[in-house]
Amino acid sequence: MFTQFEHFAATSLMGSPEEAPPRQDGHLHFARDWEKLAFGVAIALSKQGHFEWEAFRQTLIETIDEWETIHSLDDPEWDYYQCWLTALEKVAVESGVIATGELEAQLAQLLDCKH
Repeated sequence: MFTQFEHFAATSLMGSPEEAPPRQDGHLHFARDWEKLAFGVAIALSKQGHFEWEAFRQTLIETIDEWETIHSLDDPEWDYYQCWLTALEKVAVESGVIATGELEAQLAQLLDCKH
């Protein structure tokens, strides 16, 4: 169940199909576990006051526009949540939640993990 802020955040993205999260049967749809995590982290950081939700939303729109500028609109590589993650990274760095170097180090460590 969403809190009022979470409901606001999720529904504020539902305006245009280009910026709306993928949905299935009327509900948010996450194909991979990391998508849920990125979605939740963005909402949690905004809810805690690290950045305004509108700033994240605008960054997401800009990120999608950037992607569309360099790709064909029917490019099969299109990934809404990859744009979401890129926007989250931008806003997290801009707001000082995490430093660029720290973000890169954490990502490298995650990507280099051994099973």
